[in-house]
Amino acid sequence: MEKELKKAILDVPDFPKKGIIFKDLTPVFKDKKVFKKLIDTLGKRYKSKKITAVVCVEARGFLLGAPLAYKLGAALVPVRKPGKLPGQTFKQEYALEYGTDALEIHRDAVGKGDRVLILDDVLATGGTAGAVTKLVEKCGAKVTELAFVIELDSLKGREKVKPHKVFSMVHY
Repeated sequence: MEKELKKAILDVPDFPKKGIIFKDLTPVFKDKKVFKKLIDTLGKRYKSKKITAVVCVEARGFLLGAPLAYKLGAALVPVRKPGKLPGQTFKQEYALEYGTDALEIHRDAVGKGDRVLILDDVLATGGTAGAVTKLVEKCGAKVTELAFVIELDSLKGREKVKPHKVFSMVHY
C-alpha cells in the first residue's frame, strides 16, 4: 500500500508558501482503486479494536473519516475551527510557528466508554494532533490510536501525542 500511495501523492512546491513542499492527497481520492484500498487497509487494521468513534479534523480528515467510520460501524465525529459547530463545545488552542490556532469538538460527541480513533491526512509538527487528543480526553473518552496517511518524520509530530500510539501509512 505504501508504494501505491507514494506513487499517487503529488508534491506541490511552494504551497501554501515558498519553501514548503505540500503533499497533495487529491490524486489518491481521485484514483478509486487506491482510495478504496486505503480505506480497506485502515478498516482491516481497526476492525478488531472495537472503535466506537472516528474523530477527524476538517477538511481532508473528513474525506477519510466518513468512509472509515461507515466501514467500522462507528460514529463520525468532526473537529472544526472555532465557531463552525453549533451547540456547546470544548475548545483547545495549540501553537503554530507564528502564533496560535484552535479547534473545537461538541461536548457530547464522545464520552466515557468510547474507544476513539483520531484520523487525519498528515502528521507534521503534531500541533493539530495534540490538540485533538486533548479535546477527546476533555470529553472523557479514550484515545485508542491516532492514524495518518502521511507522516513527515523530520518534524517529530508523534512526540506531541505521547504516550498515544500512532500509525502512519507513508513516511517522508
